Amino acid sequence: MLSAGIVGLPNVGKSTLFNAVTRTHNAPAENYPFCTIDPNVGVVTVPDSRLNKLTEISKSKKTTPTAIQFVDIAGLVKGASAGEGLGNQFLSHIREVDAIVQVVRCFTDPDVHHVSASIDPIRDIEVINTELVLADLAALQKRHDRLQKEVRAGEKTAKIESAIIEKLLPHLDSGKPAITGPLDPEEKIIARNFFLLTSKPTLFACNVAETDLAAVANGDKDNAAAKYVGLVQDYAKHHFGTEAFVISAQIESELVDLSEDEALEYLRGLGVEDSGVHGLIRAAYHLLGLRTYFTTGEKETRAWTIHAGDKAPQAAGAIHSDFERGFIAAETIAYDDLIAAGAFGKARETGKLRLEGKEYEVKDGDVITFRFNV
Repeated sequence: MLSAGIVGLPNVGKSTLFNAVTRTHNAPAENYPFCTIDPNVGVVTVPDSRLNKLTEISKSKKTTPTAIQFVDIAGLVKGASAGEGLGNQFLSHIREVDAIVQVVRCFTDPDVHHVSASIDPIRDIEVINTELVLADLAALQKRHDRLQKEVRAGEKTAKIESAIIEKLLPHLDSGKPAITGPLDPEEKIIARNFFLLTSKPTLFACNVAETDLAAVANGDKDNAAAKYVGLVQDYAKHHFGTEAFVISAQIESELVDLSEDEALEYLRGLGVEDSGVHGLIRAAYHLLGLRTYFTTGEKETRAWTIHAGDKAPQAAGAIHSDFERGFIAAETIAYDDLIAAGAFGKARETGKLRLEGKEYEVKDGDVITFRFNV
């Protein structure tokens, strides 16, 4: 199962967010740096309202969502790449995840200590990014030096890797993440073998106070937290080509003991239409390159996880290897078309239900019945 690591400075709300995302109280979330040492790991169901609609159409007895893994990683500090604050240990935990959710403090609370003694979300982001970049620079330079003997001997693979590293080193040295490096698609595939920290897809979570949540959601330009959020969103877009989501980790963690309906009712009472955590989970799922297709029937409606670009036989293999091995065809309909028709029979009459073969690339939201023979 692919995983997203929750990272950030100490005391920005990482463990509180982890508890909210996983709907548990498993991670200690105390008001002091490094209250988390060993990573906390949780499997998180991906919120998807489409499941409920399909369950209604099929009158299914059971509904099963898809899931991803979140990892709560201890706070990084300035100097982590040189071992400060158990930095080497924490950087190795980041290396093991597939994507990063960087939590940024956008709330003011004199009772919650900040390692830099002031609130400045862009500075905080750059502290984290600098440490990840420095770790990558050290790893790449070491790899480059090790390759030179093979390069001089004319070894083709070593020459290709060395050339890619020589493109990445000045890019990283300018403070930019490897994921935005000047590589063509083939070079990016080779660069995956470098396992760089800054090559991991990244999202930002702007952690705001309960009292600021509605103001931020409504775009109140006079609100300090809203200004912080705007800065982070702009930075995320222009430096990472990614998104920044607004969450109130404290509120969300307090809702874990409520049902989904009760939690949404409480949030709406605060002037917020949906959980920021829901949006964050869905975004992390897509950030990992994952997509969802559905199977539905009287027994069960179920969401299945595939990778973007997977073809029908690979998607069938998510259910069972026999489905992939003996694949014949996929009876397929887009979710929106099925909802519009209201039933499979009507969808078949209008020609929306179709047979697809081995080369069909499964789309997010496809509802599929596989035909196979083993």
